[in-house]
Amino acid sequence: MPVRWILHWQPSQGAVVNSHILNEISQCVENLNGVKDGRTKATLTFYRPNLRDQSLSSEFPRDFLGISLMEQPNKYYFIIRGHKLAVEADSSILTIMEKLQSYKSKVTLNFEGTQYKLGDFQVRMIKVVPNQAENLRGILMEIEYLPNSSVEKVKPIMEEFIEIWRDVLSKKSLPGQFMRTEPIFVEYGLSDHYTWQHTAVQYAAALAQLIASVQVRN
Repeated sequence: MPVRWILHWQPSQGAVVNSHILNEISQCVENLNGVKDGRTKATLTFYRPNLRDQSLSSEFPRDFLGISLMEQPNKYYFIIRGHKLAVEADSSILTIMEKLQSYKSKVTLNFEGTQYKLGDFQVRMIKVVPNQAENLRGILMEIEYLPNSSVEKVKPIMEEFIEIWRDVLSKKSLPGQFMRTEPIFVEYGLSDHYTWQHTAVQYAAALAQLIASVQVRN
């Protein structure tokens, strides 16, 4: 599958993330001749162990994330960052988890947005909102380079695209910028050939950065 990069919006000191910023950024994509090409959605859930015996807490991972992707409706992805594990499972695993009651969902966030076609690229502008709430918690941008699935070969092409993109965005004078935390895929046992697990790892990394930036602002 084509390589994707996920960037998070880092607000300037004292600034807040709001829908006006998202609309301005989306306008920039359209100004680059981006053509709307459908919707995108992912859901990320934080799980915590449902322990009857608290003395066992050290045996269960605390940082346990589940990710569902609209493009992969029959799959479910788990990221355990502390153990550097990225696992693809059948979506029926959710039914099993429900029955076992070993983990319960703590927080669920929805990643919803618009997809744009831009030559050899697909760009997705994504808002991060808590489940059953409308307040915007963050903005992500997902860039996909369609012709190639090699993580290393695509890197200079992505970097060049992002430079052009930042130049366009700088004309808007928005209070913040897009940042990318580059995950070390090899730590998760992932190869140079891009897969859905690579996407799941990036979502987890971007979310950690969003949370960190909220904590800094607060």
